[in-house]
Amino acid sequence: MHEFHLPDMTCGHCASKVNVTLKLIDPACEIQLDLPRQLVSVKSGEEREALVEALTEAGYPPR
Repeated sequence: MHEFHLPDMTCGHCASKVNVTLKLIDPACEIQLDLPRQLVSVKSGEEREALVEALTEAGYPPR
């Protein structure tokens, strides 16, 4: 399970874009979003760096 703090994820539209971005990288991944805390947890077979790169390219760089 990978956990990311995404300070730029501020609304439902942002959360939806994060979800779509992660599903494009790994369609079988399981995602839990905590919008108030700006956290996303991802259960995926993909490497953490691949997920970080995809999130960053989508405009939601993890910090």
